Amino acid sequence: MLTGRESLLRLIGKRRRSLPNRHLLLSIPTPDSLNLEVEDLISVAGDDGRSSENQAPLDDPSKFSDDLSPSTRKKRRLTQTTLLQSSFWSLSVPKQLEGGPVICTQQQPILDSETSGFSLVQRSEPSDSICCKVDDGSCSPRNEEILETVTLDEANGDAIHTFIVGRKFSDVLNLEIGGNICLLRHPENIKDRNAIKVVSADSEMLGYIPKDISQCLSPLIDEYDLKFEGTITSVPKYSSEAVPIKVVCHKMTSDGWKECEFYEDFKPIWDKVLQAVEHQMQFPPKTTRYQFNFNVILQEVLRSCSHLFTADERTFLEDSQRLFVRLYTRKGPWFRLSNISYHEVSDSFQALKDLTVRGFMSSVKDADELDSQKMKEIIELLNVTELRDILSMNKVFSRGSRKRDLINSFSSCYNDETRINLATMILEKTGLCAKISSTADSLIWRVERLFFLNGEQDLSSFVLLDLGIIKYPSYKCIESEQIFSNRTKLLAYEEAIEVAQLMDESLDSEDSRTVLKCIMISETRIFSSSLDSAHHAAFNCFTGPWVYSKVVLLGVSFLENNKRYNQAAYLLRRLLSCFNCDRRRGYWTVRLSTDLEHMGRPNESLTVAEQGLLDPWVRAGSRVALQRRILRLAKPPRRWKTPTFSNLDENKIPEVTIQGRSLNCEVGMKNRFYGEDGEQCGVEQLALQYYSGEGGGWQGIHTESSIWLTIFGLIMWDILFSDVPGVFQTRFQTAPLDLETESFYLNRKEMIESQLEKVANGMAEEILIISYETNRGTACRGVVWERFTLEELRAAVACVGSVCVASLCRHLAQDYRSWCSGMPDLLLWRFKENGYEGEAKLVEVKSEKDRLSEQQRAWLLLLMDSGFSVEICKVRPLLV
Repeated sequence: MLTGRESLLRLIGKRRRSLPNRHLLLSIPTPDSLNLEVEDLISVAGDDGRSSENQAPLDDPSKFSDDLSPSTRKKRRLTQTTLLQSSFWSLSVPKQLEGGPVICTQQQPILDSETSGFSLVQRSEPSDSICCKVDDGSCSPRNEEILETVTLDEANGDAIHTFIVGRKFSDVLNLEIGGNICLLRHPENIKDRNAIKVVSADSEMLGYIPKDISQCLSPLIDEYDLKFEGTITSVPKYSSEAVPIKVVCHKMTSDGWKECEFYEDFKPIWDKVLQAVEHQMQFPPKTTRYQFNFNVILQEVLRSCSHLFTADERTFLEDSQRLFVRLYTRKGPWFRLSNISYHEVSDSFQALKDLTVRGFMSSVKDADELDSQKMKEIIELLNVTELRDILSMNKVFSRGSRKRDLINSFSSCYNDETRINLATMILEKTGLCAKISSTADSLIWRVERLFFLNGEQDLSSFVLLDLGIIKYPSYKCIESEQIFSNRTKLLAYEEAIEVAQLMDESLDSEDSRTVLKCIMISETRIFSSSLDSAHHAAFNCFTGPWVYSKVVLLGVSFLENNKRYNQAAYLLRRLLSCFNCDRRRGYWTVRLSTDLEHMGRPNESLTVAEQGLLDPWVRAGSRVALQRRILRLAKPPRRWKTPTFSNLDENKIPEVTIQGRSLNCEVGMKNRFYGEDGEQCGVEQLALQYYSGEGGGWQGIHTESSIWLTIFGLIMWDILFSDVPGVFQTRFQTAPLDLETESFYLNRKEMIESQLEKVANGMAEEILIISYETNRGTACRGVVWERFTLEELRAAVACVGSVCVASLCRHLAQDYRSWCSGMPDLLLWRFKENGYEGEAKLVEVKSEKDRLSEQQRAWLLLLMDSGFSVEICKVRPLLV
């Protein structure tokens, strides 16, 4: 894979943008400074072009054709099946309730695991969800009304509007408006111990109240001797549908009202009841979970980012969201209008017409509108019987009885002459068909991106949370500045994402011409725009120039693979000139120096390497790589003065060589060996067997960077999720946005140094244990719960030593991006006879033909300087 491809894929995300206007993207004018000649490239597709050191003049970008081969569209649409189980619950801004942990202020989404939570259930473990409350009274008027102080006497007589659901469990089919009912607890219900059934005046069971309401009301009925009576307010058309009711809270016994004693316990529960009731009226029982979650996203984005949408877009999202959510989460792009029947939409045809006029839906009702591509998509709507009828009328024999076989049979009767006739037959069966337009699809893409702030998360995150598969940490969302201050900046970011997506798709389809065009567009955009120096450092990754830099870097790798070092060097210089404060400058400088050497310009290559060492943003492995390049190139007569780091190669890292019975020694394949037990294993497992035996009786695990990032996350947990403005923007974060920036350490320097002082003074193991037991299972960047036991983590900390652990954590805190990878493969430890004191060793394992990367070398040198015991273990095949 090309360098930078994986990073670009993460940036684009799982759900890709629709690119109906890709030709407009490719028509963006580019300067003549980087005119790339496709014919001189050895394309990814394996073209016959030849590379040459004497590179031909670069072609005029205007010669690029807009008629490009289509690339595969990798768009994933969530369906009802994948989203039914989520019970995510969101409110505008609830007031602070006693004893609840804190999270959001002002425009941020507000949740509280103790009071409202991610569902209407009070979870046994508050850490299952993000814990939120606010410190001021910045509540919306609607919530001020809901969450006003409620006493037991005030609750007496309150009317609650809800529904009877589960009508299939009742034998009573006919109901009357005004019929008397009452609520009775039903703890014997094996599916829901909180169940509350609805009983008629004749003691006949009519059904249940919704689960979300019963989970809140059941504690009141059980603990406060309350009873609820009411009436049926409306009778639905079908007996199986939910029945609207109104119930009133009454005292059951006078002794049940002890306000002075129970008020503090009663108030939060009653608040939850009112919140649940209000939300249920907004989303009636027929509203399924995937709709509910989608509406949470829409509402929260509109609340916090309304300035990023046009008036028409806001109106569409606010007024049309009920029908649109239904349609958007349907399986497949097209649907029959005859199949659309929703209780919240009185006239589906008129609603579809309105959405079509505004450009958010597309429809087909005439055969003339049905081209070959639309026909292939709409034919999927036909059932087996309808397919057979059409094939029979066209006298086409099908070779199979399955739907796919029947659809494949259409290819034999489709041509230009029969297209209209065939399209007419299909539309006679389906009727009017419609689908979400690319405009609306892009709009919803924007909503999801603004909600999650990345391309990796989507609606399935709600499901994972609700099922307990993932838990997010507790933190405050303290607003400082908006990521996108205006629509122009958002659109620039979105255009950059589109170019990145087009670049990736073009690489997949081996379209070298479009790849080069994407490179030129990105280079032009970087030069014509600049990063806002006053912008929060953590927000730089949400700017167009930053995204374009990813595309350009991937382009550098593409050009280097085709031996076009001249153009690659040009792009690297552009990156270095446009991004003055960027931790990627080290890698860019190394690549520039290397490419210049490939071009036969060693003097310039040496100068670039020397200047790179003066750059404060060149660190870790990149700095070591430049030093080693200088030592190799800076020899007389180029340089007579010996570099100050001339002893770099003399600072030898201890090595040990072991032998193993090789299973394969093929170039490009990971080496496999027979272990001491005769089983196949890799070089790391073979090394572990050696160290556990004749190598010194060590215990050990193959960890690489993961155990140290886990230890860092646990020891620095409270600092990672401390109250820093702007670094937590969503409820789905596992780390602050500035973790990989310079500001992470600077904004928390006092807290970090105080914690590291405790670690250095011998409290590392105690801090680790407390953090592990308190936060176990909660998602955090770098922490791998399932891979290491607490005993292994304690052994690592105890044997490595407090001073070394503090030093390692300090480097990660100061420069997480540079030091989060490349750590040694193995962690070895052994305790002394007293069982308390121990020692540790970190080992990098290499096969015979493998060598250290510069990042690995940098880590080993850093660890040696910090007092760690390190070693390189070389594994060689046993000669027979």
